[in-house]
Amino acid sequence: MAILLGSIADDYTGASDLANTLTKNGLRTVQTVGIPDPSLALPDVDAVVVSLKIRSVPASDAVAAAASAERWLRQRGAGHVLYKICSTFDSTDAGNIGPVTEALSDAAGGGIVLVTPAFPETGRTVYLGHLFVGGQPLNESPLKDHPLNPMHDANLVRVLTRQSRNTVGLIDLTTIAAGPGAVKMRLDAFRTAGVTAVIADAIFERDLETLGEVALETPVSTGASGLGLGLARALVRSGRISSGGATTADAIRPVGGLSAIVAGSCSKATLHQLDIAERSMPVLRLDPERLLAGPDEIAAAISWAGDRISAGPVVVAASASPETVSRLQSIYGREASGHAIETATSIITAELVERGVRRLVVAGGETSGAAVDRLAIPAFLIGPEIAPGVPVLRTVGNAQGDMLLALKSGNFGGEDFFTAALAMMH
Repeated sequence: MAILLGSIADDYTGASDLANTLTKNGLRTVQTVGIPDPSLALPDVDAVVVSLKIRSVPASDAVAAAASAERWLRQRGAGHVLYKICSTFDSTDAGNIGPVTEALSDAAGGGIVLVTPAFPETGRTVYLGHLFVGGQPLNESPLKDHPLNPMHDANLVRVLTRQSRNTVGLIDLTTIAAGPGAVKMRLDAFRTAGVTAVIADAIFERDLETLGEVALETPVSTGASGLGLGLARALVRSGRISSGGATTADAIRPVGGLSAIVAGSCSKATLHQLDIAERSMPVLRLDPERLLAGPDEIAAAISWAGDRISAGPVVVAASASPETVSRLQSIYGREASGHAIETATSIITAELVERGVRRLVVAGGETSGAAVDRLAIPAFLIGPEIAPGVPVLRTVGNAQGDMLLALKSGNFGGEDFFTAALAMMH
């Protein structure tokens, strides 16, 4: 299998978001969970998104994992590799966006890397190097308080500089609006000055198309799914996309079985989605503090779901308000509390699958990653979109047999997302 575009995603829901964007814009795409075992036969596709869980790990671990994925993708023909990050650019001053970007650039022989988290479809724009969320500067928006990587600085040049060895530049909107030629000239000037990464403004999809065309001529870029959109459209315009191979119709074939939803996200959007779901299906809201205290809450949740799941979909949620999360983190520590809840939700998910669940929705990036890892799912074929950034996923090479999943980032989807997702999973 030779691929045209490779990507390394820093979490699983972000990988699904990107894979969905590539599929919508003309690329046959598969999402792998880590580097696949050599024995796994992947479908014939144009793009592969390697899902990793490296957003919140030590920078050295993130660099090592990304470097291995980059080698695997290059060996399979990828001429360009996109390091897919969150559209809120969430990271810490120690990384991991800067260190991974520099490592991938070094592995590809150096050069300059375009960086932008802009994705206008989801309200993420960049202007004069500052990230806006729905018109608000990131540091004034509700998304500033990520439980693991809070973001209190909207100036991305400043944020990336704190993580990087080298100088970070800015390509402003005026230059981008002048077209690919103007952007390339600006990059050449930066390259001469020793700059190795540049934040790029983007307000409209046409800006992303310009950036995608320019980035495709370089070995590495870093960005959210919006940059993936630009790269995909540039590839399609180049005429290099072949016909045939896996399709979204292949991904949505019926699987039967039972249905369930597991939520661990504490975002405002997910909390509201749970309130709406409660009107039409049974919802169990776990006590996060009891989850941290021991296994009893997990056993009770499995028993509760087992008594109800044959009658229809059930929802098990470890989601809590930001205030509750902050209080637990102050008692147990940020890393320990997050790990305990991820472990608990993944155990519950695996038990539900053991009881016959074959249509599964998981809400929350870290929750999704923990669940997929525990289920040992090696790869997904990308199906149709449920909501912006969230496709139906069909398992590839899964020991439990074919399953349909939706892995939802906490802030994604409308208020009826859970019922809409299950309705698309036959």
